[in-house]
Amino acid sequence: MSQIEKGQVMTANRLRDGIAVFLTRSGEWSEKIDEAALVQEPQATAALESRAAADVKATLVTGQYLIDAERIESKVRATLIRERIRTLGPSVRPDLGKQAEGTAGAFAAVEG
Repeated sequence: MSQIEKGQVMTANRLRDGIAVFLTRSGEWSEKIDEAALVQEPQATAALESRAAADVKATLVTGQYLIDAERIESKVRATLIRERIRTLGPSVRPDLGKQAEGTAGAFAAVEG
């Protein structure tokens, strides 16, 4: 049985192209949710919020917020379906976006 680690991930939209991105442990923004820093402690959450706010001020990203997520076998999945869909790209066209490129992460928006 897989161990599930629950926490939060910082997400935003990159200003230059509007793509959903996720803050990594190294402080960079990645299009891949699997690279996101999953935090559980208040200090780590505050650090993500501070870094995201600085990047908003530097006009790198906009609309930053924390989402609930879980890590399963080194893969990250957003808890809410809305956020899972943001990681995939267009939900009506699986031949486009991150899901078509194979960069959407390991989990589908809806488990079936």
